[in-house]
Amino acid sequence: MTGQVNQDSQMLGSREQEILEKYDRESVTRQLKRGWGKRLISVIAVFYSLFHLYITFYPLPTLLQRSIHVAVGCALIFLIYPAAKRSRRDHIVWYEWLWGAAALAGAAYLMYQYQAIMTVRGGIPNSEDIVFAVLTVLVVLEAARRITGWVLVLFALLFLLYPFISSMEFMPDRLLTRPYDIGDIFGQLYLKTEGLYSSATGASVTFIFLFILFGAFLGKSGMGQLFNDLALAIAGDKQGGPAKVAVISSGFMGSINGAAVANVVSTGAFTIPLMKKIGYHKNFAGAVEASASVGGQILPPIMGASAFIMAETTGVSYGTIALAALFPAILYYLGVIAQVHFRAGKRNLKGIPRDQLPQLKAVMKARGHMLLPIVALVYFLIQSVPIGYAATYTIGITVLISQLRRETRMGIKDIWAALEDGARQALPVMAACAVVGIVIGVVNLTSFGTVMTSSIVTLGAGSLLLTLILTMLASMVLGMGLPSIPAYIITATMAAPALAVFDVPVLVAHMFVFYFGIFANITPPVALAAFAGAGIAGGDPMKTGWQSLRLALAGFIVPFMFVYNPNMLMIDVTDVAVTARTFPLPDIWVIVSVVVTATIGVLGLSAAVEGYFKNTFAGWQRIILAAGSLLLIVPEHVTDLVGVVIVSFIVWLNYRNK
Repeated sequence: MTGQVNQDSQMLGSREQEILEKYDRESVTRQLKRGWGKRLISVIAVFYSLFHLYITFYPLPTLLQRSIHVAVGCALIFLIYPAAKRSRRDHIVWYEWLWGAAALAGAAYLMYQYQAIMTVRGGIPNSEDIVFAVLTVLVVLEAARRITGWVLVLFALLFLLYPFISSMEFMPDRLLTRPYDIGDIFGQLYLKTEGLYSSATGASVTFIFLFILFGAFLGKSGMGQLFNDLALAIAGDKQGGPAKVAVISSGFMGSINGAAVANVVSTGAFTIPLMKKIGYHKNFAGAVEASASVGGQILPPIMGASAFIMAETTGVSYGTIALAALFPAILYYLGVIAQVHFRAGKRNLKGIPRDQLPQLKAVMKARGHMLLPIVALVYFLIQSVPIGYAATYTIGITVLISQLRRETRMGIKDIWAALEDGARQALPVMAACAVVGIVIGVVNLTSFGTVMTSSIVTLGAGSLLLTLILTMLASMVLGMGLPSIPAYIITATMAAPALAVFDVPVLVAHMFVFYFGIFANITPPVALAAFAGAGIAGGDPMKTGWQSLRLALAGFIVPFMFVYNPNMLMIDVTDVAVTARTFPLPDIWVIVSVVVTATIGVLGLSAAVEGYFKNTFAGWQRIILAAGSLLLIVPEHVTDLVGVVIVSFIVWLNYRNK
C-alpha cells in the first residue's frame, strides 16, 4: 500500500508544483542548475541558519541581530525568488545582485553607525540615516511582494502613507494627528525596535526561525513518512479510513510546519486519491485535507509559527499558550473526524484492507524513535527552558536520535540540507514579520491602533457579542488576503484591544483573533487551502471551500465559547503571566464539566451536519439535535442540562429507528 501511495505521489509531482505555484506565492522559486550561483545560495542559507543557532547562546544587541536577520533573509529572497512568475528561473538576473547588496547595506550601515545612533544622536536620524532607512523599507517591501504577493505590500503602503497625510485638513477629525516629517517616520521604522525590527521580527529571530529549522531536521529524518505510516496503521482500516488518515497526518504535519497550502498539496497527494478510491466525493476529499491542514496551526505542541508571536506579543509564556490551545484544538479535530466518520457510515464507505496497510509495530520499530525529539521539546517547555534553547537542544537531539536506525540516519549531507531547507522555509515568515513592522511602526507613532479600537467598540454599540462578530469579520477579511502570521499580528494590534474594553483577558482576546485569521484559509470566497485541495482532487474550488467550512464548523463556534467561559482553555486566564512550569489551573471539576459537555456537543453537532448517527436523521431531528448540541457547547449549567436532555432524546430516537 505504501508503495502504491508513493507511486501516486510521483505521478502527481508536476501537477502538485503547478497547484502550489497557483495558490501559494512562496513556492514560485528559481530552478537553478548546478553552478556557482546555486552553491552560493546554499552557503548563504546554511550560514543564515548557523547565525541563528549562534545568537541563541551569544546574542547581539537587539537592533543589530534583527537587522541582520532581515538583511540576509531579504538577500536570499532576491536570489531565490524571481521578480515575477513569468521571469526566467534558470539563472540569477544581474539586478538581483543589486537588490541583495542593497539589503545587506541596510544592516551594514546600522552596524557601522550603531554606537553613534544609540549614544551620540539618541535615535534622532540624520540625512544618511534617512537614506538608508528609505532604502531598507523599499528592500523589505520588494522582498515581501515576491514571497507573499501584493496584498500585504499594498496594506503596508497604505499605512505608510497615513502619517504623511494625517495632519491635512481633509482628514476626518478622528484620524487627525500632529504633522510628521520624513525623519520622524523613517526613523521610527529603521532606527528603533518599533518598526521593521519590531517584536514580530524579534519573535522571528529568536523563536520562529529555530522551530522552522527543527521542522526541517525532522523532515530530513523522515518524520513525514512516520506520520503518514502511523496514521495508516492506526486508522486506515476503520470506517472511512483514508479520510481519518488525512486528518491525523495533516494535523501533525500542520502543527510542525504551519504552511496550510503546502501541507494540503504535499500530504493530499496521497490521501486525496485514497479517499476518492473508497467512495468519498472529490469535493469532500479536498475539503477534508484542507480543514485538517489549516487546523494544524492551532494544534500544540508547536502550532506553526503564530503562537510564538502570540507569546512575544502578550507576554504569556509559550507553554501556557500551548496548554490553553489544547482542548479547543482537540474539539476542532474531533468535529472533523466525526463528520468524516458519520459520512462514511451514511454511505457505507469501508476502510483499506488491513493486509494492505503498514503494521503499527513495524512502523514504530523503524521510525518510532523519531517521536522522542517532540517528547523532549514538550519536556523542555514544561520545565521552563527558554524557548530558543529548547528548540536548539531539540535539533541536536533529533540528529542524535536519527542515528538509531538506518531508515532515519542523518549524515553530513542531510544535516547540510536541513540547515539550507530551514533557512529557505523561514524566509516567508521573516518577510511577513518585517513588512508588518511598517504597520506596527505607524500604529505606535500615530496611535492609530487606539482609533481603530475605539471605532470597533463604537460600532459594537456596547455589546460584547456584536464586538466579537465585528472582530471575527475583520480577522477573516485580513486572513483571506494575508498569510496567517501578518493577519494575526495586525488584528492583534488593532482589533484584539477592543475586547479588553469588555474585560476579556488578553490571552483569550488574542486566541480569538488567532483562530479566525487562520480559518480564513478555508472560508470562501478566498479559501486558498481549500482551492489547493480542490486542485489535487479535481473538484470544484468553491464547493470544496463551502464543504471545508462545514467540516471546520466547530472551529468557528469554539472561540465564542471560550470568550464567554475561559475555563474551556483549562487555565486561569486572569493569572497567565507565569512560567510554563506553573500553569494556573481553575477548579478540576469545572474543567471536567466543560470537557465532557463540549465534547458531546461537538459530536452531536457533527451528526446533525451530516444527518447521520447510527441511522439517517429526519430533517426536523437534525435541527433539534443541532440546537441541543449548541446548548451543550455553551459552558453553562442550565444550557448543559437542557442540551443533554435534547441530545439524549434525539439519539434514542435514532437508535430506535435503526
